[in-house]
Amino acid sequence: MTTIGNQRLIRRLAQLYLGLLLYGTSMALTIESTLGLNPWDVFHQGLAHRTGLSMGVTTIVVGALVLLLWIPLRQRPGVGTVSNVVVIGLVVDGALALLPTVTPVAARIGFLAAGIVLNGMATGLYLGARLGPGPRDGLMTGYVARRPGRSIRLVRTVIEVTVLAVGWLLGGTFGIGTVAYALAIGPLAHVFIPLFTVAPRTVPANRSGKPGTGPTAVAEPV
Repeated sequence: MTTIGNQRLIRRLAQLYLGLLLYGTSMALTIESTLGLNPWDVFHQGLAHRTGLSMGVTTIVVGALVLLLWIPLRQRPGVGTVSNVVVIGLVVDGALALLPTVTPVAARIGFLAAGIVLNGMATGLYLGARLGPGPRDGLMTGYVARRPGRSIRLVRTVIEVTVLAVGWLLGGTFGIGTVAYALAIGPLAHVFIPLFTVAPRTVPANRSGKPGTGPTAVAEPV
């Protein structure tokens, strides 16, 4: 790998782990707001209540189990996928230990708003690094890829409504924050994913230097 290639890889890894760090922090902010969580975190929290595990450990366990579902879908995880399973869970527990418990409604709304915006930014960063989607994202896209013609929006909705319902029955927090997240995360992702996506590097396809065979650009592998 060339020096430029090494620098790009370092940049992508740095972006990936910054995104995962911010994602875990965003989860902690919405949890501390107590105003409602996104569907998967409602499920994580409900499961944590029932098992006695921490929110972070529960997130890691669920992520690992979801990753096993990739096997029949023939999905291949990247370094970003495996890192997503571990890093977010560790960060959310650390952030929950550091964040203060807030009671004024204004402060809780501030935590919620910051958490949602930070979540959108974090999603753009870790997906934009192009080092592998999170296990939950890969489950959705893998299912659609194996069944052509299925709407990715429909599949995502079915998955998230299911985990939300199960999480709520287990005791997870459903509230105004859940609705706010559902309304805001699409537009936020629309802004942040293109903003942070690392474009594939183009390299010469022909280095022979023969007359009449100019270099043709081809994209580098992910």
